[in-house]
Amino acid sequence: MKCFPFFLLMVIATLTNTTVAAQITIDLQQQGKPLQPVWAHFGYDEPNYTYMKDGKKLLSEIAALSPAPVYVRCHNLLTTGDGTAALKWGSTNAYTEDKNGNPVYDWHIVDSIFDTYIQRGMKPLAEIGFMPEALSTHPQPYRHYWKPGVKYDSIYTGWAYPPNDYKKWGELVYQWVKHSIQRYSEAEVKTWLWEVWNEPNISYWKGTEEEYFMVDDYAADAVKRAFPAAQIGGPATTGPGWDKAAVWLKDFLVHCAEGKNFATGKKGVPLDFISFHAKGSPKVVDGHVQMNMSPQLKDVARGFEIVHASAYKQLPIYITECDPEGCAACGMATNPENAYRNGTLYSSYTAASFARIYDLADRYKVNLAGLTSWSFEFENQQWFDGFRDLATNGIDKPVLNVFRMYGLMRGNRIPIENNNQIPLDSILKNSVHANSADIHALACADKKSSSVMVWNYYDAAIANDASPVTVTIKNIPAKKILLQHYRIDKDYSNAYEAWKQMGSPQHVTDEQYKQLERAGQLQLLSSPEWINTANGEAVIHFSLPRQGVSLLRLTYE
Repeated sequence: MKCFPFFLLMVIATLTNTTVAAQITIDLQQQGKPLQPVWAHFGYDEPNYTYMKDGKKLLSEIAALSPAPVYVRCHNLLTTGDGTAALKWGSTNAYTEDKNGNPVYDWHIVDSIFDTYIQRGMKPLAEIGFMPEALSTHPQPYRHYWKPGVKYDSIYTGWAYPPNDYKKWGELVYQWVKHSIQRYSEAEVKTWLWEVWNEPNISYWKGTEEEYFMVDDYAADAVKRAFPAAQIGGPATTGPGWDKAAVWLKDFLVHCAEGKNFATGKKGVPLDFISFHAKGSPKVVDGHVQMNMSPQLKDVARGFEIVHASAYKQLPIYITECDPEGCAACGMATNPENAYRNGTLYSSYTAASFARIYDLADRYKVNLAGLTSWSFEFENQQWFDGFRDLATNGIDKPVLNVFRMYGLMRGNRIPIENNNQIPLDSILKNSVHANSADIHALACADKKSSSVMVWNYYDAAIANDASPVTVTIKNIPAKKILLQHYRIDKDYSNAYEAWKQMGSPQHVTDEQYKQLERAGQLQLLSSPEWINTANGEAVIHFSLPRQGVSLLRLTYE
């Protein structure tokens, strides 16, 4: 075997870690389909955080970032309890029974949750679950007291079991929908989405597949009896990249199309949309976090494939949990791989993965309607403790600014010409572990503006030199344009770095809090700039750091 000189090996190593300059071109005359606001969907386990101080603040910010109504999904809307908030727990006490076994409905906590959404112009994606204690076939133990580091399976208590009376279960759902119409109007409730249960193919459901079909059939029948125009869907199964989850999804679609309805005795079950979940898989490698987008995109691709092959290929698809991994309430103290959540690795991953999911929807010719980021906030926790949240103690994390960028994008999608993108099939197979980063873009335009989101994503949390990027925009219908360049990186739109520069305090002063609030907002890289186009063309040069995201927004008359 030949021995290479040490300096030559160093040159080779340097070259393999060097990113070729990205040349990104878009032609505004090549317009495609409208850019659907699939990103305007968020969710969380703990419904009682909704109306708490930081919960309300964050919901107001989420509502403000989107030109389209934001949909919010949360667990535990029918769980029995006094409304005390805790990690992976929540309750509303919507259903109890008197001493004679008669139903007692109490909607005041559910109303306080939905009121918080409606007041902000948001829409519930109303998850019908979990099982009230009085209806559970195995009610005890019921309330769990899970915390990070405790065995995860301990959360699956009495709320996860089938009902002891399916007719009472159906009547509960019927009364909930009727009450919602009375409180919010038919016109409002018509815009909501109703989804039956969560991940019934794992321990969130302690019954059989057939028993899940039963609980779904009774719920769907109740929703439609109460309000025929309501939109009902499911099955909210885990990622179909797992074979057993794929079987559940297929079986559910066949049951809805051809099976005997357990509630009505007739053929088929109402189904207005399809939902499933998709998750990635980060880990710690050689002392640093390494993301893995491949499992998440494979979940998406397999789910799209199954839907396209079904009787429901035209129905809207909502991926009602779409995240880099599974447990939002597991911080980095117990799960070191979750350290990505505080900084720009989370924001660049989100920009890159959501854009690739648009591409997968095009490939499989399905009707993608929503991608729910299962990330909200956790009240009364340590600052930047590595939970999968959008804000910590009322201070926005960098990832929230990616959604602000998406909220600024309008119009129809524009195809991207890019010499430096990693092919979609390569990311499906290997994520972005290899020698080069994925520097790619998503673009759209309407009559008076165009937007280009560019990211420099790599799986590993390893620093690298910034990469040169050139964005060429052709056929701009104006001689003069206003360029606004927004940026998320170490120095911009990044409250986490600002907090570290303060010394990582767990108790901040009022002035520090104001500084962090400002640092947490989406920031411009430079002042807005007027640019003259040459034959309808503009060429924009900039450097983009590893894990950075830029949004170029051009406006014109």
